Amino acid sequence: MNAPEKFPANPEPHVMQTYGRLPMALSHGRGCWVWDTDGKKYLDGLGGIAVNTLGHAHPKLVPALQEQIGRLIHTSNYYAAPMQEKLAAKLCELSGLSKVFFCNSGLEANEGALKIARKYGHDKGVDRPEIIVYEKAFHGRSIATLSATGNPKVQAGFGPLVEGFVRVPLNDVAAIEMVSRSNPNVVAVFLEVIQGEGGINPSTIDYLQAVRRVCDERGWLLMLDEVQCGIGRTGKWFAHQWAGIRPDVMPLAKGLGSGVPVGAVVCGPKAADVLGPGNHGTTFGGNPLAMRAGIETLRIMEEDKLLENAATVGAALRAGLLRELEGVAGFVEVRGQGLMLGIELEHPCGELLGRAAAAGLMISVTAERVIRLVPPLILSLAEAEQIVAILCPLIKDFLRQPTP
Repeated sequence: MNAPEKFPANPEPHVMQTYGRLPMALSHGRGCWVWDTDGKKYLDGLGGIAVNTLGHAHPKLVPALQEQIGRLIHTSNYYAAPMQEKLAAKLCELSGLSKVFFCNSGLEANEGALKIARKYGHDKGVDRPEIIVYEKAFHGRSIATLSATGNPKVQAGFGPLVEGFVRVPLNDVAAIEMVSRSNPNVVAVFLEVIQGEGGINPSTIDYLQAVRRVCDERGWLLMLDEVQCGIGRTGKWFAHQWAGIRPDVMPLAKGLGSGVPVGAVVCGPKAADVLGPGNHGTTFGGNPLAMRAGIETLRIMEEDKLLENAATVGAALRAGLLRELEGVAGFVEVRGQGLMLGIELEHPCGELLGRAAAAGLMISVTAERVIRLVPPLILSLAEAEQIVAILCPLIKDFLRQPTP
């Protein structure tokens, strides 16, 4: 494979500088490994931020997508779309829900969920419907999803934000019950089962069950954002399944297409028919290439038992991290489940991105102090141990330094 040109000193003069990029450019990948344009090899502990479910250049996925590109990439939602129905039926089978709307991203899926909640409220006679959202939440960067997000730093400079949100702390049953007694305009609860950008903060099983109960009692929609934690990442198809509940609305994206952009809003009976013709739409959503990517991703996950792999390898990765870091001054805890783990430190640790890359490991840092690991679900036990062997010495060395 021919490598692209070397990374220049000023690589992107015509690209808006909205990302703080590391000084490297990736050329190609195989499995859980990628190579940059200088030929340096990296173990991928980031998975494109929980996107590359099947890793890179998967031998079952690549020929299927090549075949699809030779048939149809895009048509239009003016016409029947058999692969939309096939993927929707599979998502409904896996979730126990009933209907799906396809879009292109997690942001769009979350926007769709918010529209469903508002329309649901209006249909019930609520003139100004409100939605309960959470501290430290992240649902996207459009104006509406940014307003639902619980991060003042990413909201700064984009006011006025959209009204209609009531914010509460995560895992505080009393707070949501208080809102249920005092606010007649609430029509839905919207939460990530595991907060991703907020620092890998899981909702407890007891809390999820309590919120389901409150929503049932009040006639609210329970909307669970599984954009980052869904599609097998925790060892079940969807993270809420650990609590034995079902949502009314479930936005999905990231890992559903193994790198091909695809989003979905999966709805149960209470929400499935809220939107009708003309209420919502998309040009690219549900296109044949994206649908084929989703169909093949779920098929390969089942064939290769990747849910079981996520659970087993994720548990080993967590155990290895704890073995090396417990008792280390400045280490707080490891959170998450399966192959969605966060390592919290006492101090901001963004500089570890560059240090890890120099050592041949791709990670991210979120919420300033949390190292996030969301590798491909094909990660092996040996590769999990390699992550531990590369990352933990870097963390220990970082924590030995004097704090600024």
